[in-house]
Amino acid sequence: MSYGLPMPATELPPLTPETTLGEVLRYYPGAQRALFARYHIGGCSSCAFSPTETLAQVCSRNENIPVAEMIQHIHDSHSQDDQLQISPREFAELMKTEPKLQILDARTREEHEAVKIPGAQFMDQTLVQHAFSNWDKTTPIVLYDHTGSRALDAVAYYIGHGFTQARCLTGGIDAYSQQIDPTLPRYHIEIEA
Repeated sequence: MSYGLPMPATELPPLTPETTLGEVLRYYPGAQRALFARYHIGGCSSCAFSPTETLAQVCSRNENIPVAEMIQHIHDSHSQDDQLQISPREFAELMKTEPKLQILDARTREEHEAVKIPGAQFMDQTLVQHAFSNWDKTTPIVLYDHTGSRALDAVAYYIGHGFTQARCLTGGIDAYSQQIDPTLPRYHIEIEA
């Protein structure tokens, strides 16, 4: 399984107090955003966690949050994230049928210049400000990144500014290349230590 690709709820392993945060993030890519939003856990260096810490350990050192409550919150947030996504096949159909569709690339400029989905615009600050000032709030928008994990944050940002039809491409450009357009080159990002 690739990191960041959502799994159907029926295939997700159960979360227990012994589940590590690394495992949580592998199967629930939006969990870090959800934990930070509700509990201020994992969003900055002062509230960071280790991937080897268990849910019970994180709860214990954060004011004894009830583990069952945190697990329920992760599940609920995952269900909400599912509502913000569009599959590569649904996206391909939308591209054919929706003339007002805006496709936004949330990757780096270098990634965008190397390979992009046809019609995509690089999402820089200038484009964001133009969209917020000039686009109709019902404009259908699909944002994508490399594997679909980071673009959910951008979609939440657009929805928070009233764009009701903003969605994230499930699996990002990588899934789109595999499932819809194999002419788009796939790539891997090397992270320097």
